[in-house]
Amino acid sequence: MYSSKAPIPPEDTLLVQPKILYYGTPVVLLTTQNEDGSTNISPISSSWALGDHIVLGLGLGGKAAENLQRHPECVINLPDPSLWEQVERLAPTTGKKPVPPVKAAQGFVHQKDKFAVSGLTPQPSRQVQPARIRECPLQIEAVVRDFRVPAYAPFFAIVETHAVIVHARRDLVIGDRHIDPRQWSPLIYNFRHYFGLGEPLGRTFRAEV
Repeated sequence: MYSSKAPIPPEDTLLVQPKILYYGTPVVLLTTQNEDGSTNISPISSSWALGDHIVLGLGLGGKAAENLQRHPECVINLPDPSLWEQVERLAPTTGKKPVPPVKAAQGFVHQKDKFAVSGLTPQPSRQVQPARIRECPLQIEAVVRDFRVPAYAPFFAIVETHAVIVHARRDLVIGDRHIDPRQWSPLIYNFRHYFGLGEPLGRTFRAEV
């Protein structure tokens, strides 16, 4: 009997169990306020934006989650690929003291002054208390709107923030409000490796520039 259905090709995928699912997301250097008013830096790679709200995924064992519950303000600093080594200097450090056993077993060490260890520069914010990072081309001051720990993932927090002011390096700006995608390149965390963007492929129909 004739069938219009095309033959099903052989399976060309494999069932895998990746240890992590960081499949290519921008790196964020999240700054939060410590108890003594100093600024902590936490490199994270779980974030996404919806309008002027940015959702962050944080481990509860880190200093950032602790700080945001006490002082619900932060700066979402976005590094470019040239800063990957500074980011990596921060990667094995934590502002928690003593270092939580789980982190200690993974090789984390306590570091109070994250600016010193990374070689980055603090810069005062306009509307929130935590400092910005001068070297990051984009810096988003934000306030926390919701902080919750899901029952299905009790070791993580989902933090909803509202962007209140955005700082962009002058050479990235077109007109008075557009970020030039030809100039801006985020640092991408791709299965625990650092990447930048490749050549542009095109633009969506909603692009204004």
